[in-house]
Amino acid sequence: MPSQLMGRLQEYQVIGRHLPTDANPEPSLYRMRIFAPNEVVAKSRFWYFLRGLKKVKKATGEIVSVNVISEKRPLKVKNFGVWIRYDSRSGTHNMYKEYRELSRTDAVEALYSDMSARHRARFRSIHILRVVELEKTEDVKRPYIKQLITKNLSFPLPHRVPKISNKKIFSATRPSTFA
Repeated sequence: MPSQLMGRLQEYQVIGRHLPTDANPEPSLYRMRIFAPNEVVAKSRFWYFLRGLKKVKKATGEIVSVNVISEKRPLKVKNFGVWIRYDSRSGTHNMYKEYRELSRTDAVEALYSDMSARHRARFRSIHILRVVELEKTEDVKRPYIKQLITKNLSFPLPHRVPKISNKKIFSATRPSTFA
């Protein structure tokens, strides 16, 4: 992977299972969607989470497949709801946040930078539980996202100097920027 793309997150689907034994010849598969900068980190995070959820670790398990999940419509702006659990200096907290981005990975990148800015939470202490695209406007809960989905939203540009082609270069009066 090129070094300039190393920092950008990608979404991986990692499928793993416990190694087959005589007692359990066909162990059940475990699938996770993991956001990581590369495949190695995705596998590592998979084992980290699986060790906590099920009695499977890297030495007693195997990874069946690792796939990159790409965005279906990467040019459409979407609203995302993200459920996380993170460790702060005082304890473990659950949180729900909303982001308006082009893709799930962009929303998660925004989440990581937002959490590091507001709560000083690092990548290692944030566990992403769920990322959901909010299809309906009624599903949006946060006011900072609701204000962006109002109909006929416009961003006025105040204090602009009007461009007149035949105007002199030098003028005795200052231009008025109030329309």
